[in-house]
Amino acid sequence: MSCCSPYKKKDEDQPSKSSCCSAPTQPQKQSSCCSSNQPREEENSQKNSCCSKKDSEQPVNINRKMTIEQILVMFPFKAQRLSQEITNAGLHCVGCHAAVWETLEGGMLSHGKTEEQIDELVRRLNALLAEKVDLDSITLTTRAAEKFLQILSEEGKQGWGLRFSEEMAGCNGFEYVLDFSEKADENDENFTSHGIEIHVKKATLPRLIGCEIDYVEGLRGSGFKISNPNVSSSCGCGSSHNY
Repeated sequence: MSCCSPYKKKDEDQPSKSSCCSAPTQPQKQSSCCSSNQPREEENSQKNSCCSKKDSEQPVNINRKMTIEQILVMFPFKAQRLSQEITNAGLHCVGCHAAVWETLEGGMLSHGKTEEQIDELVRRLNALLAEKVDLDSITLTTRAAEKFLQILSEEGKQGWGLRFSEEMAGCNGFEYVLDFSEKADENDENFTSHGIEIHVKKATLPRLIGCEIDYVEGLRGSGFKISNPNVSSSCGCGSSHNY
């Protein structure tokens, strides 16, 4: 299975014929929960409708029995940072070479980690999930800002801003693009983080607003990484995403 393919439960891959939300093979009676003739109060109900998505279907926290793929796919808005945290814990195969069917617990134990180290990793992952995201801005972490200022100095572009965009590419739809930007133009939205201007095309804001740009260093390479609260799926290697 590709690390970029969305995780699906077996019963979602092959819906039961008896499911009220599956395509009917015979005309439905008026009493069907999916019938268009049902009363309006039932139609608008989210808690009682058997066709609505239940909160219990999506876990709120990460646990040690989850597979690496489940963790990255169920929380795509922070997949990059989760992947980096798991890598920092010693699972350097996270990404497109990960054994995605392996549980977090199994992976840690196979790398010689202790029960206490597994519990600590789970705690850090859930603390990361609990971190608040500024949904009204685009920001740089301290590490990313320091690295960008260093690059500007090396390139002789002191005072320039950062151009943040994306393009169609990769195994999962879109890839982020970072570049130098001397000044914003009339079609840009301008954000400032750590004294650095971030220029973003207004047309892409619905997809990019709320992003956090980080800089990481590791065995699998160094570079700028983006956490995006708007994505619906993300490749574990962090190279592409979709909405």
